[in-house]
Amino acid sequence: MLARGSRITRGTDYRSVVRGGSRCAGSHTVTSVVRTTDQRPPRFGFIVSKQVGGAVVRNTVRRRLKAICAEAMPVVRPGADIVIRALPSSASADFSALRAEVLRCLERKASA
Repeated sequence: MLARGSRITRGTDYRSVVRGGSRCAGSHTVTSVVRTTDQRPPRFGFIVSKQVGGAVVRNTVRRRLKAICAEAMPVVRPGADIVIRALPSSASADFSALRAEVLRCLERKASA
């Protein structure tokens, strides 16, 4: 899983990434990326609203996204801030489809 230093936790950081970052949209997620020159591990944030489903479904989607991002850490540029917003269709998507979509967006927008 993602360590605390690899997560975005402040609302101002979420807003700056979502509003000012470059986007990559798929059928299950929207990925926003801001590249910085900081020499720190990349940070990830997740937005999973009630439109996705109940608490159990939202937490399942969030855990899947965290696992995918932890796996993708070596290919992501150091200092990048990434926010992944789950769309309602992500609740019914299988893990491999969700993984392929997120990795495609990370390779396009946040790779080293």
